[in-house]
Amino acid sequence: MGSSHDADAAGITRRKSLAALAGAGTLAIAGCTSGDGSDGGSDSLSGDIRVSGSSTVYPVAQEVTRRFEEQNSDVSFNLTRDGSSGGFENVFIPGDSDLNNSSRPISQEEVKRCRDNGFEPVEFFIAQDALTVVVNNEADFIDDITLDDLQTIWSPDTAPEQWSDVNSDWPDEPFDLYGAATTSGTFDYFTEAVVGEEDKIRSDFEGTEEDDLIAQGVSGNEYALGYLPFAYYVNNPDSVKALGIIDGDNDPVEPSLEGAKSGSYPLARPLFFYGNMNKIQEKNHLQEFLEFYIDQSDEDYIAESIGYVPGSQDMVDANTENLEAAIAGEYEYEQIPLY
Repeated sequence: MGSSHDADAAGITRRKSLAALAGAGTLAIAGCTSGDGSDGGSDSLSGDIRVSGSSTVYPVAQEVTRRFEEQNSDVSFNLTRDGSSGGFENVFIPGDSDLNNSSRPISQEEVKRCRDNGFEPVEFFIAQDALTVVVNNEADFIDDITLDDLQTIWSPDTAPEQWSDVNSDWPDEPFDLYGAATTSGTFDYFTEAVVGEEDKIRSDFEGTEEDDLIAQGVSGNEYALGYLPFAYYVNNPDSVKALGIIDGDNDPVEPSLEGAKSGSYPLARPLFFYGNMNKIQEKNHLQEFLEFYIDQSDEDYIAESIGYVPGSQDMVDANTENLEAAIAGEYEYEQIPLY
């Protein structure tokens, strides 16, 4: 259970695999940006960019696109929250979007379907999240919870009806459960990390792509429990209470940016977006936006204003190399185990 992924290590591994492309790629980017206002001040840069996918990553994409549009008013964005899986299935894999936000790695099946449709998905790491388990502020009977108890609560094999069915010290009150919709990468991550098998979960919960609705649902029921991205918890600080997570015999760990960054928080996870390599090669304004996005990914506002851990310089370098390889048409997705 839990995440053992070291995002930096994964990025460094992939970066090494692309090291041979770095020199040529740097020249490719330099060539496409020279003289066309790649510093964001060009009047000639124009076009549309379609971004689909994860509601978890959406706040980052929303802020980065807003900043890019301020400097490039002729570039327009269509940014939607379809869920990671919903975005892949309905928009990105068919070739209808340029980028797909995702709160989980793209699956091998999804990579195959992209390739069957004639393009390579290009991976970019954007931030680190501390997936947060929340209860009602009046739930004074609980401050921490073990991963084993979470599994018992959410597994379809056990599906307890009352809190006391899991722990006799808890009240004889029925659960009211809230979580991510089945089209969400957060759903995929939670079911694998907590229940133990992706997509396996009890059916009697309220699932939504609107993470703020999870906080609202939990805040309205004293015996509710839910999970949501850390950014949506810090945006609802007074409405719900975050639980510390206990992994095995370890002490409880509160969700935090520090815990997400170090990996000490049991439900820390990486966040991504994926690009269609054909569209990256075809669209100069998309290349410019991706270069801007990568440069922004280690900025402090991602932590201070949104609530995720920014990417490290190593990840910025790795993302840059992926972009360079994509522009050169030499990128090939490589699956790296993350959890």
